[in-house]
Amino acid sequence: MNTPNSFESPGRAFLFNAWYAAAWADELTDQMLPRRLLDIPVVFFRTSDGRPNALHDRCPHRFAPLHLGKRVDDRIECAYHGLRFDCSGACVHNPHGNGMIPKRAVVRSFPVVERYHLIWVWMGDAERADPSAIPEFEFLTDPDFQNVKGYTLAEGHYELMTDNIMDLGHIEFLHPGLLGSEAVRRAQSGVVQEGHTVLSKRRTSHEILPPFLQRWYEAGDRFVERWLDVRWDPPALMKLSVGVLPEGEPAQSANESQGCHLMTPASATATHYFWAQGRNWGARDPEMDSGRLASLRKAFDTQDKPMIEAVHQNMGGLALDELNPVMLSVDAGPVRARRVLAQLIAAEQTALSPASAPRPPGD
Repeated sequence: MNTPNSFESPGRAFLFNAWYAAAWADELTDQMLPRRLLDIPVVFFRTSDGRPNALHDRCPHRFAPLHLGKRVDDRIECAYHGLRFDCSGACVHNPHGNGMIPKRAVVRSFPVVERYHLIWVWMGDAERADPSAIPEFEFLTDPDFQNVKGYTLAEGHYELMTDNIMDLGHIEFLHPGLLGSEAVRRAQSGVVQEGHTVLSKRRTSHEILPPFLQRWYEAGDRFVERWLDVRWDPPALMKLSVGVLPEGEPAQSANESQGCHLMTPASATATHYFWAQGRNWGARDPEMDSGRLASLRKAFDTQDKPMIEAVHQNMGGLALDELNPVMLSVDAGPVRARRVLAQLIAAEQTALSPASAPRPPGD
């Protein structure tokens, strides 16, 4: 079996021993779903019993993409020469010559878990793939929550996308009249680290919400307190809790939404962005949900995405630290998350390096 470091790109390094969001569960039907993750082509498919599977999307014979082939029962037949591979990645059929199967006719398989209506994939050492390490996103499957969700593919390094969520000081300026107000800049904020988890918290006071949020949180045009708390887990999995409490009201009067922002690198220069937001208060209102979905798409697809892509282009292919950026107070969360991730990647690379292996006595 190929080792994780054999897939590394010559540019930026990735954390391989981690769970990544690969798709929303309803994206994976009876058809094959190709997706590039960590610069590796992967093909996802469900077996006849509904189980999700993932294989390296590259036939070992002439390296044709397997997703261009066809399903034969629970196997994939390569479109180029007809080799068939089962869910483990083993070649089980060779239509040529005497039908003998070469020992190296094997495709790498990846551990896959379906949880929280998402397909999660582990790109590193399969023996370390513990599903319990997937962070909690219970709101996605809680029947009391009314959720909307989306997906976008953005040009730009995934840590730039992470920075955008860990630093919500930008919402006053990038999302005026939609998500932000001037109260955000004078909010109390802080960053806490618990193990490898980073918590970035921001709380406004005496804030009048934009009209969309007034309706969404049922706050009207009263003064409110609002908290925006982000939980970051490596490599780039964020849960956003936003609560609104009208001034003078008891704490139980607050309405709090839950959201997720999951960034998976397609490559060093492109990012899969899976997002969702839900509420568990108020009557079910399809019209409100439709408006909420449209507003979030506007924020993420027409405001965040173009800005991140413009930043990416303007950085000229250099990493953030290579450009020695000016730092502001709003950078505390993003910097802490970047530091944790860099430490994890460095530790993983050291463990995989031949130089780190024990040396024989006398060497």
